Amino acid sequence: MGAGAGSGRGQLFLRSLLFLLLAGPPARGQLRYAVPEELEHGAFVANLGEDLGLDVSTLSARRFRIVSRAGARQHLEVNLENGILFVNERIDREEVCEAGGTCLLHLQLLVESPLELYRVEVEVLDINDHAPTFPWQEYVLEVAESAVLGARFPLESAQDPDVGTNSVHTYRLSPNGFFSLEVQTRSDASKFAELVLERALDREQQRVHRVLLTALDGGVPERSGTAHILVTVLDANDNVPAFDQPSYGVSLPEDAPAGTLVIQLNATDLDEGPNGEIEYSFSGHAPPRVRELFHVEPRSGQVLLKGRLDYERASLHELYVQAKDRGPSAVAVHCRVLVHLLDVNDNAPEVTLTSVSTPVLEDAPPGTVIAVISVLDRDSGDNGRVSCEVGPNVPFELRSSFRNYYTLVTTQALDREVVPEYNVSITARDMGSPALLTRSTLTIPVSDVNDNAPRFLQPSYSVYVMENNAPGASICSVSALDPDCQQNAYLSYSIADGHIHGMPVGTYVSINSDSGHMYALRSLDYEQIRSFQIQVQAQDAGFPPLSANVTVHIFVLDQNDNAPVIVSPMPRNGSVATELVPRSARPGYLVGTVSAVDADAGLNSRLSYQLLQATDFTLFSVAPDTGELRTLRSFLEQDASRQQLVVQVRDGGQPALSATVSLLLSVVETIPQTLSDFSEFSLPPEVSSSSPLTLYLLVSLGSISFTFLLAILILTAIRCRGERRSRQGDSCLPPRCHCCPGSRPSSDGLKTSNLTAQPPAGTTAATCLDVPAGGPPGYCYKVCLGPESAQSDFMFLKPCSPPRNNEKDPGKRSRPDHHLQVSKEAKQPNTDWLPPSTQRPALKRYR
Repeated sequence: MGAGAGSGRGQLFLRSLLFLLLAGPPARGQLRYAVPEELEHGAFVANLGEDLGLDVSTLSARRFRIVSRAGARQHLEVNLENGILFVNERIDREEVCEAGGTCLLHLQLLVESPLELYRVEVEVLDINDHAPTFPWQEYVLEVAESAVLGARFPLESAQDPDVGTNSVHTYRLSPNGFFSLEVQTRSDASKFAELVLERALDREQQRVHRVLLTALDGGVPERSGTAHILVTVLDANDNVPAFDQPSYGVSLPEDAPAGTLVIQLNATDLDEGPNGEIEYSFSGHAPPRVRELFHVEPRSGQVLLKGRLDYERASLHELYVQAKDRGPSAVAVHCRVLVHLLDVNDNAPEVTLTSVSTPVLEDAPPGTVIAVISVLDRDSGDNGRVSCEVGPNVPFELRSSFRNYYTLVTTQALDREVVPEYNVSITARDMGSPALLTRSTLTIPVSDVNDNAPRFLQPSYSVYVMENNAPGASICSVSALDPDCQQNAYLSYSIADGHIHGMPVGTYVSINSDSGHMYALRSLDYEQIRSFQIQVQAQDAGFPPLSANVTVHIFVLDQNDNAPVIVSPMPRNGSVATELVPRSARPGYLVGTVSAVDADAGLNSRLSYQLLQATDFTLFSVAPDTGELRTLRSFLEQDASRQQLVVQVRDGGQPALSATVSLLLSVVETIPQTLSDFSEFSLPPEVSSSSPLTLYLLVSLGSISFTFLLAILILTAIRCRGERRSRQGDSCLPPRCHCCPGSRPSSDGLKTSNLTAQPPAGTTAATCLDVPAGGPPGYCYKVCLGPESAQSDFMFLKPCSPPRNNEKDPGKRSRPDHHLQVSKEAKQPNTDWLPPSTQRPALKRYR
């Protein structure tokens, strides 16, 4: 019974739903919203719960949902917790509504208990997410050169899937002198462009015109698409043929055989294709006799002799030849050819080469016989007497040996490189009236000898190679020329023997013997070798062989392949470098100097320093050029007693290389007499040994040390004299050694120096000298020397400052002098060859 009742309620629900779908929406009206396309998932569309007046808290219980067709994509979804309609997946208006126009999404909203149906329309607004596109990137448009001005040529339209103002708005044409563009509107409001002819075309002047068509839409931002238009100008038969000249004259001997070329006519037509193809023929005015004796080739324009001439019958023949192209409406042009016949004797001289010795060596001496020539004329008398001669400007002459026999000999030395071949014209002339002559041309090649050495194209070569090059890579190419020929001009290249830094040059560079390409056999290092030169030899294959040398200078360019090396401070036993800083230090107090070196050169070795990490960035700063670490402010009570710093050193190369050093600064009330890590460092062996300035720096430091020692001895003597005078009532206090064990240095001395001298273990006494004279009033200079003073590098003088008002120890105020501070600062050579002067690693200086 219960099952039957449940089935009845399900059928009732389905019938009610069918009724609502067929009856339409309730009387409340239909809601409509608008949303732009391409929104991300979760974008807000509308608050349906509020707009429909539904209780948001009951939406889930009433199964509020969107009813969609099976298989349809669910672009929108409803949040049942707040009744908000949101974007479920990205909406592409061009995909959802392919037909264009207004794009609407119709939603059927269903809620149960009681059953209600709502209709909602969501309009998808178009955005300008597509650019206009043409079907092809290039169009070919053929236009006849006879086209009239104002002729229009429709162009392909661009397509834009967007609608409204985002679709194609207008077209634009690149500037040109022949065409303009007019944009037309179709009945459906779409745009298309027409090309308008503004200037007459002439194919003979310009055959092809290229313009760029741009389609622009009206969206924001504006999008565009382009297409190239290739306008090909078609030829029109607007030119007639033209002869080189209107009248020609030619002379022809009467015994000329059939087929003799009388004249070569030439006419030109500026048109192309059939419009420019010319045919030659006799005009209608040519008499029958002319047509019997002469023939005109229709294609070539040659006038040939067809019959036998007779000077006594006619000494002049007048020919009229016409030329006409093969295009439509062809127009013929005419020219006149006058053929003058020459009355000659029956036979011309004959020249025969009896013996020819060619080729001739270019080093042949003058008088060498080249050929033996015989001359024969079948006529008799004066018509049979022949004289023979060669053309001018040739190093040959004819010598008569017997009657009608001549020898051709050289008159001077020959040079194949200047003239490799001679065309000697030999003329044989009889004594007839008019005289007949025969010309024969003898080609004499000149054979080469190896008389020219190779010559390089440049007097020397300079090659720049970046270091760390790949072994076997080509670095340059040398080339030489040899004006000789054949094997005398075949060159082979080689490298002369030599040494580079004690190594054979063949271990550094090789050369291709045929092409002259040079290759590096090893990877070069700028820090080891900066430049070297080699001798390249080019040798021909002649006998004997000739050669030439050229110097190739190879310069190695620096590459940023060395990172900076921290030389100060150096950590002890692998730990972090430590330093003590008095809490009483004032702003600008020099804590120490971070020094580094870089084996590169130029910008690659220009170093800059920066504070990378710090416990308190407001407490310390690093000078970017010198690496000096100074305090920015005075220490406060709340400042940590241990400050952790990380200083980075970066070079100026591309890409830049860097190194970092960690420092541990301990803030103390007083500084014990120990040396910090800043003063204990030494330059790397490769740095100290690679610079030529190291020796000079060591000599300078030794000289300065000797000068200081000499000054100390003088001050010691003055101190001894001062002690003797003090016993006699001198104004200075009795000698007191503050650098001896048990004596305590003043706090002022600690404020101005990071380090104090500590006598070696086992010393029990020190020598103290007063220097009362030579200084300003109120100053007393002391020199403190211990028994182990020979172990100290330098001795520094400190003035005896007057007592300060804030000193708590009255005993200290009564002291008229201060002890000397002995610095054990390690002196290192200044590597000027590495970084610039502003970034050279410097030793730590203490105030």
